[in-house]
Parts: sequence; structure tokens; C-alpha cells
Amino acid sequence: MSADTYLAVFLGSKTSPKWAAWNAMSDAERKAKELEGIAAWKGWAEKHQGAIQAMGGPLGKTKRVDDKGTADIANEMGAFTVVRAASHEAAAKMFENHPHFAIFPGERVEIMPVLPIPGG
Repeated sequence: MSADTYLAVFLGSKTSPKWAAWNAMSDAERKAKELEGIAAWKGWAEKHQGAIQAMGGPLGKTKRVDDKGTADIANEMGAFTVVRAASHEAAAKMFENHPHFAIFPGERVEIMPVLPIPGG
């Protein structure tokens, strides 16, 4: 990966007030919001198609592996995307008002540079 590559991680807690409000919607309301969100996400992807290196996608259940063994855990990570941008600020700007939190009940997107492997 080059120095202008950034990993965007989509985060949100299933116990947040936004999720509670989402789950409180009627099935019809939630389905309409889902369709709106999917269309907006596709629009975002089209707008930034030249910068998207890997669209990524949803993340599944998490397993933690450490010196105590393997365990099922929960975290706030929901999806990821890899983009290229001229700067960290430019990469972050791409995600302002993203449907993940503007329409869907996600809470935020965190963007970080993908650093080169030392000696690699």
C-alpha cells in the first residue's frame, strides 16, 4: 500500500440510542429507510469511485485470539472501505455526512492511513 492509502472503518454500537430508534420503527418505515440508505451509499460510491481502492463491505462476528485462547466477542466495527486521497484530511472529508450515520444507525467512520511495512 502506498502512503496515500487510507482505511475507513464504519462503527456503531447495537446498544446505542440510534439503534434503539431504528429498531423501534415499523417494518415499513425501516424498509423505506434501508432503501433510501442503499441508494445514498451507491451514490456515495459513484461519486468517489476514482478514490475507492477496495469497496470492502460488512464485517461478520468477531473472534479474539490471545494468550488465553480464542473467544467470541462483540465490537463496534461494522464495515470497511479502502480509499486513496492526497491527505488524511482529504480522505476524512470523503466520509462527511456518509449514509452510514446520516441515514443508517451507524455512529461514525474512522479513517486511518495504511502505513508501509518497515523494511518491506
